[in-house]
Amino acid sequence: MALDQSFVGRSYPPTPAYEVGREKIREFAEAVGDTNPAYVDPEAAKALGYPDVIAPPTFVFLITFKATGQVIQDPQLGLDYSRVVHGDQKFAYTRPVRAGDRLTVTSTIEGIKTMAGNDIMDVRGDLHDESGEHVATAWMKLVARAAKEAS
Repeated sequence: MALDQSFVGRSYPPTPAYEVGREKIREFAEAVGDTNPAYVDPEAAKALGYPDVIAPPTFVFLITFKATGQVIQDPQLGLDYSRVVHGDQKFAYTRPVRAGDRLTVTSTIEGIKTMAGNDIMDVRGDLHDESGEHVATAWMKLVARAAKEAS
């Protein structure tokens, strides 16, 4: 069953704040194999003009994917998550994410379409810090594969 087009434009409440820690940034940088010293060394980050270590650009996926749970678990939407694959991801930054940031995410469904029986949903996650300043936006494309026909 196709996803309801009336959900396009729906925003979900901001998530509780996610506190970005130095250790989480370090672990993420190691996991993705990025050796930029600004991700692990506060002095290297300060030399670049940042108050503390900064996170690799894809770090916000951790935060926004968790926030997308509000969308995925919305019973009115009717998404069968057992059929979902991650189709695409992109990011836009106002500034880098830094250790000590407390970030909230507001998720919005930007698009829903059906192609070849697959539901394709675009979700935007807007990240803001404690002062309400925009930090980054992440876009995620989720593809709910078509159910196999019984033979």
